[in-house]
Amino acid sequence: MTSKFLTTLQTGLGVALAGAIALATPVSAQQTITGQSYEPTIWVDPDGCTHWVMDDGFEGYMSPRRNRDGSPICMRSEICGIVPTDTLFENDEPWISNADKQRLMAFFQQADAFGFLIYGHTDSNASDEYNMRLSNQRANMVAGIAQDTGARVVDVRGFGERRPRADNHTHAGRAENRRVEIYCIR
Repeated sequence: MTSKFLTTLQTGLGVALAGAIALATPVSAQQTITGQSYEPTIWVDPDGCTHWVMDDGFEGYMSPRRNRDGSPICMRSEICGIVPTDTLFENDEPWISNADKQRLMAFFQQADAFGFLIYGHTDSNASDEYNMRLSNQRANMVAGIAQDTGARVVDVRGFGERRPRADNHTHAGRAENRRVEIYCIR
């Protein structure tokens, strides 16, 4: 979606809801409040569903398409990149070299996605607390590079050693578990 479309959609939602509230409120109870601005908000959850909320807390889904149970049909997300952290980061470091930054920037610029979910993972060689912190730092580093290209980052999380892909008892398994996963929302 373009920002012009979202701005038009935000304005339309605000006018429609303000009119509905004004019609439901008796004229004698209506009042004008000065000094407050109206700013509706739109965001995409990690599940790919677009939500909106008004400044009074009223919230809803933006998708007009619904399942039979009334839940919205949201955008789909799929893994579009797995970056082994051994090739991207030095041991126990959250920093990326300039050459690798350029490769990641090219990836985010070429990816055909509405937004990205970026999740960091580690092996089990350190404490849970340390691994959580390191995986968060690495995921945030990749997310920062994505945002530098103008890409929309919907969610960034570090899972530490909690979601292994392979056995942490072997060297090859630990290497496979040290990764940053990039999900594309389409």
